[in-house]
Amino acid sequence: MSSSNSLDRYNLVCSKCSKLTTQQYSTSFTLGIRSLAKEYHYPIYAIYGFVRFADEIVDTFDRTDKSELLSKFKADTYEAIERKISLNPILHSFQEVVNKYHIENELIETFLQSMEMDLDEKGYSQSLYEKYILGSAEVVGLMCLRVFCNGNNEQFERLKFPAMRLGSAFQKINFLRDLNDDYNELGRTYFPGLEMSEFNDKSKSDIEKDIETDFKDGYLGIKSLPKGARLGVYVAYVYYYALFKKIKKTSPQIVLNERVRIPNFYKYFLILRSLFKHSLNLI
Repeated sequence: MSSSNSLDRYNLVCSKCSKLTTQQYSTSFTLGIRSLAKEYHYPIYAIYGFVRFADEIVDTFDRTDKSELLSKFKADTYEAIERKISLNPILHSFQEVVNKYHIENELIETFLQSMEMDLDEKGYSQSLYEKYILGSAEVVGLMCLRVFCNGNNEQFERLKFPAMRLGSAFQKINFLRDLNDDYNELGRTYFPGLEMSEFNDKSKSDIEKDIETDFKDGYLGIKSLPKGARLGVYVAYVYYYALFKKIKKTSPQIVLNERVRIPNFYKYFLILRSLFKHSLNLI
């Protein structure tokens, strides 16, 4: 077997590891990625796998030195990008995407800085909150946008703002949905000035108004995405907006004590409805 064929096989194995990671951790993101054109599948799986592993370090590995693990993960990431190879399959598939689509190190660094914030920060001021949203969500949207635009810098710059706003909306919904787990298991409160004992209709409504603005700005960009990316991103938008509407209808007390979910059967219904609208050019 030639060395080139062996490398192709290794690349495929690593890409499948990123795909498996996505499938195991997120049904909704998996469904969204499947709705993208096939050329985007493995690149977006690779980005998700990288982001998920970093997030696992700061959220899950309680019996280890998280700071040390994250520092090594960061060093290994940059080494993989520079050398264009890694024996960590998640980092190998990620470096392929970074090098192929020219994802800036600045985006990666900003993301990793937000992960570092999770090691220490337990309560967030407005400025720290905005910094965390930028790193944990907005730049991830920009990494995906680099893939979708595939070298078209003019298109990337035009869609940059709505992509960031959409990422922001998704993350803030995650914060609302996970209020109980973040506070009781991890000791974190992301929303600035929010006292959990005083979480009520007004404070919940204020957060929801902010998310609604992000959604409106983000939706405008979806319509201008390349055709192969439009449906997949729209599916993610529709899923998160459905989750958002369910949270809006749920009392603050229930949001504090239960994780609001969208049943799988309804997720599939949302995809079918999105496919129908997409086929009629109604997105």
